[in-house]
Amino acid sequence: MRYQSNRVAQIPPYMFAELNRKKAAMIQAGVDVIDLGIGDPDLPTPEHIVEKLIEEVRRPENLKYPSFQGCAEFRQAVADFYKRQFQVQLDPETEVLALIGSKEGIAHLIPTLIDPGDVVLLPDPCYPPYRMATYLANGQFYNMPLTRENNFQPEFDAIPEEIVRRAKLMFLNYPGNPTTATVELEFFQRAVAFGREHQIPIAHDSAYNMVTFDGYKAPSILQAEGAKEVAVEFGSLSKTYNMTGWRIGYVVGNREIIKALSVYKSNTDTGVFTPIQKAAAFALNSDQSCIARHNRIYRERMSAMLEGLRSIGIHVDPPRGSFFIWAPVPPGYTSSEFTASVLEQTGVIVTPGSAFGPSGEGYFRVSLSVPSDRLYEAAERIRQKLKIAAK
Repeated sequence: MRYQSNRVAQIPPYMFAELNRKKAAMIQAGVDVIDLGIGDPDLPTPEHIVEKLIEEVRRPENLKYPSFQGCAEFRQAVADFYKRQFQVQLDPETEVLALIGSKEGIAHLIPTLIDPGDVVLLPDPCYPPYRMATYLANGQFYNMPLTRENNFQPEFDAIPEEIVRRAKLMFLNYPGNPTTATVELEFFQRAVAFGREHQIPIAHDSAYNMVTFDGYKAPSILQAEGAKEVAVEFGSLSKTYNMTGWRIGYVVGNREIIKALSVYKSNTDTGVFTPIQKAAAFALNSDQSCIARHNRIYRERMSAMLEGLRSIGIHVDPPRGSFFIWAPVPPGYTSSEFTASVLEQTGVIVTPGSAFGPSGEGYFRVSLSVPSDRLYEAAERIRQKLKIAAK
């Protein structure tokens, strides 16, 4: 008897679920695994946010079904954050929607906006759920190659006219995962102009907007002129405040898109647990010193890993955003060959660039989600075990 649809049967295992399976097997076999694969911060959620959650959980009125739209306190906190950080004015009633993490909102946006056969423009390489959610919605995707030569930015003019006519949604993501690329506001102005000209909605995934270094401040797409006519922006508290397991995020911007997404969501989920929303509102409105503190730690870890990579002949410019490193594989290896060799011979998990799309071939991604000493150790294991230069 068959217990899955043909569509689901054709989906490969989620990359990070498969990495977790391999990790568990190696740990069971006694291997000291260093996991630099998934982007799950090892730093704890700041204590003042945890205490606020405990306080809100103790209030009986917070234990009922949550609001489908998100509690007013959280939506107002998001609007206040955008005013403070980006000088963007948002109406919390119509231009802010609470999400069960930004991944959920991204996955639900696609069937909200496209019909079967419609095209979604995707950066390549990209966060894998963009591609899989398009497939599950019976849509088609067009890969916009991101190359080092073009600063990992898509070339809008290179998209074929036929594809542009069929496109009903475009995704962007800066600071980028996996590429770590960053942009200035001028790029978003060009993107918005393209979207307005061709009537293509734009979804900007801004999950790493507060994880930045060396004085760089990531812009919001909503700062671009006319952005609210075509764009929404997804945000998350996962990386900013180390709240990955809390599952709380938001989408802001174009009110028609947000209204349509709220219709889809209200028929498929029941929202975020209210105490989590109120603790998230508190996180956005309270002491923000934890952000700079965490970014200093990631910057130190980045320096450690970049030094380790240089010791084995892999040179990468320091990223200005995210807590990843996007590195070229050594000569003689494909992305999958290199990462498989690293895992099998050293017990270090890194992610093959090809898992993020065709243009990711030739790269691998490192997550700075372990302390510096473990990053040094990971690089040393690779240096000792893999004869990279001889391959």
